[in-house]
Amino acid sequence: MDLLAATSTETDSAPMIRRGFKSLKLLNVQLEDKLPEEPVGVHYGALTNGLHYYVRRNTKPRMRAAVALAVKVGSVLEEEEERGVAHIVEHLAFSATKKYTNHDIIKFLESVGAEFGACQNASTSADETIYELLVPIDKPELLSQAISILSEFSSEIRVSEEDLEKERGAVLEEYRGGRNAMGRMQEAHWVLMMEGSKYADRLPIGLEKVIRTVSAETVKAFYRRWYHLKNMAVVVVGDFSDTQGVVDLIKLHFEQRHSLPGTPPTIPVFPVPSHEEARFSCFAEAEAGGSAVMVSCKIPFSDMKTIGDYRESLAESMFHSALNQRFFKISRQPDPPFFSCSSAGDVLVHPVKAYIMTASCKEKGTIEALESVLIEVARVRVHGFSEREISVVRAFLMADIESAYLERDQMQSTNLRDEYLQHFLRNEPVVGIEYEAQLQKTLLPHISAAEISRFAENYRTTCSCLIKTVEPKACTTVEEVKDIVSKVQALEESGQIPPWDEEHIPDEIVARKPDPGDIVSQCDFPEFGATEMVLSNGMRICYKCTDFLDDQVIFSGFAYGGLSELSETDYLSCSMGSTIAGEIGVFGYKPSVLTDMLAGKRAEVGTKVGAYMRSFSGDCSPSDLETALQLVYQLFLTSVMPGDEEVKLVMQMTKEAIKAQERDPFTAFANRVRELNYGKSYFFKPIRAKDLKNVDPIKSCQYFDSCFKDPSTFSVVIVGNIEPAIALPLILQYLGGIPKPDKPVMHFNRDELKALPFTFPKSVVREVVRSQMVEAQCSVQITFPVDLKGPHVMEEIHFVGFLSKLLETRIMQVLRFKHGQIYSVNVSVFLGGNKPSRTGNVRGDITVNFSCDPDSSWRLVGLSLDEMLCLQEQGPSDLDVSTILEIEQRAYENGLQENGYWLDRILRGYQSRFYAGDLNVSLKAQDEWRNKVRSSLTKVTMQEALQRILPSPCTKQYTVVVLMPKLPRLQRLKSFLFSGEKRLGIEGKVLIGTTGTLVLAAFWWKYSRARNVT
Repeated sequence: MDLLAATSTETDSAPMIRRGFKSLKLLNVQLEDKLPEEPVGVHYGALTNGLHYYVRRNTKPRMRAAVALAVKVGSVLEEEEERGVAHIVEHLAFSATKKYTNHDIIKFLESVGAEFGACQNASTSADETIYELLVPIDKPELLSQAISILSEFSSEIRVSEEDLEKERGAVLEEYRGGRNAMGRMQEAHWVLMMEGSKYADRLPIGLEKVIRTVSAETVKAFYRRWYHLKNMAVVVVGDFSDTQGVVDLIKLHFEQRHSLPGTPPTIPVFPVPSHEEARFSCFAEAEAGGSAVMVSCKIPFSDMKTIGDYRESLAESMFHSALNQRFFKISRQPDPPFFSCSSAGDVLVHPVKAYIMTASCKEKGTIEALESVLIEVARVRVHGFSEREISVVRAFLMADIESAYLERDQMQSTNLRDEYLQHFLRNEPVVGIEYEAQLQKTLLPHISAAEISRFAENYRTTCSCLIKTVEPKACTTVEEVKDIVSKVQALEESGQIPPWDEEHIPDEIVARKPDPGDIVSQCDFPEFGATEMVLSNGMRICYKCTDFLDDQVIFSGFAYGGLSELSETDYLSCSMGSTIAGEIGVFGYKPSVLTDMLAGKRAEVGTKVGAYMRSFSGDCSPSDLETALQLVYQLFLTSVMPGDEEVKLVMQMTKEAIKAQERDPFTAFANRVRELNYGKSYFFKPIRAKDLKNVDPIKSCQYFDSCFKDPSTFSVVIVGNIEPAIALPLILQYLGGIPKPDKPVMHFNRDELKALPFTFPKSVVREVVRSQMVEAQCSVQITFPVDLKGPHVMEEIHFVGFLSKLLETRIMQVLRFKHGQIYSVNVSVFLGGNKPSRTGNVRGDITVNFSCDPDSSWRLVGLSLDEMLCLQEQGPSDLDVSTILEIEQRAYENGLQENGYWLDRILRGYQSRFYAGDLNVSLKAQDEWRNKVRSSLTKVTMQEALQRILPSPCTKQYTVVVLMPKLPRLQRLKSFLFSGEKRLGIEGKVLIGTTGTLVLAAFWWKYSRARNVT
């Protein structure tokens, strides 16, 4: 159900009077009452040519509009020779239309700061195609141009042989990227689920043969046959004052458009046959991330039309939540049958909904996991859920709807846009968040445990059931699976399944409230709306009150000193501290118990221990701030004691995770990249399964305890909808009340921290890492060292940010738009090579990553280096500079409206090398550095920065590592004997030693949607 603000459709209506959730009146409704068919709170209608439109004013983010074109056309409409064409059409849309050619659409989006690949997006599924844009509208013509682009997509996508050839490579690379272990498992499950239906053979990505050979005429014919305006809708949600004016823009760009000649065909409905006999599959996948069990059942899907339908959906949601609560508790029992398990319901395709349970387990543990999962569902059928279990789930749902209600005027435009898309595509009602909050408040208390428990009937093996096991090596047989199903059925029928045994749940998180601390000093920073306090226990607090989200307060605390201070002998055990302590419970209670204690509250706290810092962070509702701060208090007072069973579970889970990584072809690649760029230090060395026997769990937990023991070492930043009169007493009690140890614990001077060993090769290193693969994959990483020096190092950091975006844009233009050889490229920055002292250089690297056809990898490496060298020698264009500035400015404007931005900014103020006790100076300096770099940015200064920050020329010092499929041994020998490529250096050494011995080496349903960052 859509969580949308219920406002008048009149654009100039007065804002709704805000009321608290608790004061919302209950409704007097009947189950047979109809839900509104037309969406609430939006200008909704249709043009004479059949196009539907939705237009709504929404002010978050400011001066932005989220627009979309929805088309009820997906891959299920393809004929055999067209498999993959619906997705290809979506790709071609951003390449060229009648009005926009040569990727002009992408150039326009980037020129206005709508960053390519992030703010401009499209997707193709079995049943629909969606084009999405997020554009600034501070200039009147920008929204008109965005709507114009969508109108071009509706009927003017250009499909020529030249356009198609340019885009084949990108589509093929997207296809190749999906042919990993997860992709193969998802496809196999999808085909089994959809067996007997056309959907089974119509995955959106299509067939490799079709992608490589399909003609432009075939693509064009599909486009002309199915893209009709009556099957489309335009959605525009944004910060504009005149919604009627936006409707007029839609009419301007769309009303004169007509569908292609001929009577538009009716979109057919493709049934998915049901089956009473369960289907079974035991799937072996050599690269699987672990062993797993999946149980899925298909049920008919019908539209939500009445209050009764809505009540049914609430009860169904409560069933999955209650079942998942049980699964979580089971996974934390001694020697559990599975590590994790979840249940969910989702609409797979228009006529079918599926219930899916997925459990991950230890190797050779699939039968045990399956038995546990089936018994638990049977237990619900026999005994039902308890009233206490349902009260916990009800409290969570009530907290969620209260949060949505409180933030009803602060929803993101993209979220609202997506709700309207689902109204058009799936007939999901849009009733308005105020009405929905009233509805849930009215209905939830009266949904009984018995009503909720009956949904377990949908997991019977007679409900079009598919049971599947997944293992790295085939261990389980279909007969064993069938035997377990029969065993559980017999236990259920004979009444031998006992009721659920519930845990005792304490009432209070903090048994004895601490005495409040005092404020030793306080300072206001009015320019930034922040206040700083130092408490009597030494903890430093800075809070900033905002009105961005009414139901959010976020916080983070950090202290210097982390894993880099450890000796090699202590490192392994201590680095496992967070994992082991987290399973035992770092807040004084087991995680399974704490989950129930937090029912109905929106409060969560997490911890992190890094190389140079340890930190905690949290997110809560303002009404649950006390609970969140109690968790922080408990974190500092809890001494984690490792029990044998908890340690055994953690080690087993860790061992399975390590073994899964070792099966992943990308692990060897990532390990070699890390070793090559950062050295062979124990800190960067991957943990092996055999290393786990050397972990001392007592030492692990003692180290974790010491990380969060001394409050005087921590600085805490709190941002959000804070009422100081209410929040300050809580801060003083639970943060100020944390006792300070008699002696300092992990008290480090940031300038005296132990630096990590960090060595980058002095020259060029080019290597190939070959891994055994089921299907060929290829990944490339090019890395350049960065060493920022001198008094202007903070300005240089800003330059690095601009350079990385410039490099990403230009390399993308060359590798994808010019040569059509990749799907996407990522340029990332790491500047954590040195300790965070106030002196010394800032070291790190800039990396370029992309995947490609293995046969093209080294040519694409060369093209990337050539483009970077060209930028160093000739500089970027004026358009490049203006585009990068615009992208940064738009991101900055969006950030100013987000709590997360301000939390990060204040934290960076404390962590700045120029912070010397005065936060105001540090925050002002951030603005000065940014403004100075922005004002100085020209093609000349960018070129100088490229020469100064990167090795110059860039070809004199870098590393490149390419992941390739492992060749058969004879072919490798031949390659070594007849290839003079120096890049095979490490591989050649392996071959020299082996030439004498020749050995012949012989959440898944979402796969229906192929996301395409076109």
